[in-house]
Amino acid sequence: MQPFTERVVQIIHSIPPGKIMTYGQIAASAGSPRAARQVVRILHAMSTTQQLPWHRVVNKHGEIALGDPDSAEEQRLRLEEEGITFTLEQRIPLEQYRFEPDLSVEEVSNEE
Repeated sequence: MQPFTERVVQIIHSIPPGKIMTYGQIAASAGSPRAARQVVRILHAMSTTQQLPWHRVVNKHGEIALGDPDSAEEQRLRLEEEGITFTLEQRIPLEQYRFEPDLSVEEVSNEE
């Protein structure tokens, strides 16, 4: 696994229930702020094999970005089961639910 991919997987695993991160936020935390689309590809390719909590990742507006209606509904239900609420505009209030990973812990684990 490439170092960036490995960091993305670690970060996604670190998102606790009831919290979310954006694709761009994950990319920046993994060291490549402009790699949000790569985060999307990693989620698409590795969610099952790496048992990623994919439902905790949303777009920069706090919206579910999945195009498939069934998958989008599954994501919404999973988030609601964890206590996340949506606004009338179908957005998640980022200021309330955004997770900020402790980068110092990740940096230490990456150096070992």
